[in-house]
Amino acid sequence: MSSNASVNRLATALHRHLKKTIGGPALVAAVLGFGLWRLLDLSANAAVIIPSPSIDEPLGAASETVVLAGGCFWGVQGVFQHVKGVTSAVSGYSGGTADTAQYETVSSGRAGHAESVKVTFDPHQVSLGRILQIYFSVVHDPTELDRQGPDVGSQYRSAIFTASDAQLEVARAYIDQLNRARVFPKPIVTTADRLTGFYPAEAYHQDFLTLHPHYPYIVINDLPKVADLKQLFPDLYRDTPVLVTKSGA
Repeated sequence: MSSNASVNRLATALHRHLKKTIGGPALVAAVLGFGLWRLLDLSANAAVIIPSPSIDEPLGAASETVVLAGGCFWGVQGVFQHVKGVTSAVSGYSGGTADTAQYETVSSGRAGHAESVKVTFDPHQVSLGRILQIYFSVVHDPTELDRQGPDVGSQYRSAIFTASDAQLEVARAYIDQLNRARVFPKPIVTTADRLTGFYPAEAYHQDFLTLHPHYPYIVINDLPKVADLKQLFPDLYRDTPVLVTKSGA
């Protein structure tokens, strides 16, 4: 095994430890891991400026939901909680069955689930197309297969789970558009399918970015995404996040 692969396994193990043990020992482990991630530049890729979708949903309902997977749900949730028009962003699991929707099982990579975020939004304030533009530009690297940054496994895959056929058409058309435009150095590997089930994650995963902004994993991988959202989408950025603990979602 290469040294990079060994370090990557250590980084991933540390990340999983952080998700299970929030407290003093975890913080010590995180600090020790800080230099590890920084040294090998295993953090998530920088944002990419991309065109808006040429096809978007027509205005209809006052509220819609879409479930998005793009690596660790801490950062995905954290970004969308800062988007105007988003009324709720809940971390959870999609792609598998209810009986395997627990972190310990999902983290094995054999449950079929992806760490996901259920985004509820007002399409009169922010359209599905704009939600997807943020997702592809800021939230994650859609060209990475079964991984994001230091996290490796099918549970970290890039996937869109739609609530309707209309949403699915928009998502697939946008993927085709971005691939044709070659805005990324490699083809997009994001899958788009109808949602079969979403299962909220454990309470300690919710609002993690807001509650633990000094955790090294958050500092390295996720806070830059929020900063990119503010810089690239100033019309959609809001300072105060909409939180699960406050909304009761």
